Amino acid sequence: MHGHPEDVLCGGRDIMAEFETVRAEEIKFGRNNFIEIARKKVITDSGENEFISIGRGFYLPDDEKRWKSSITLPSEKDKLEKIAELIRSI
Repeated sequence: MHGHPEDVLCGGRDIMAEFETVRAEEIKFGRNNFIEIARKKVITDSGENEFISIGRGFYLPDDEKRWKSSITLPSEKDKLEKIAELIRSI
């Protein structure tokens, strides 16, 4: 999936970036809520960077998605393993 270019603030500079969803999985819960876990890529003039995104949202009556919140995690394997370990142990 390809994203659309957007202006983002990075280190105090306004840059153009394109976001691409590499892979996404959804967990539905409650009556119309979901959590999406996705691997995404940001592409700028200075290169590419992959990251993990966890988003929470809900479905409108016409099944359109609306997002409430999200968090971005680093893609380094050791960091993800530590986060998964903490989730399992809490």
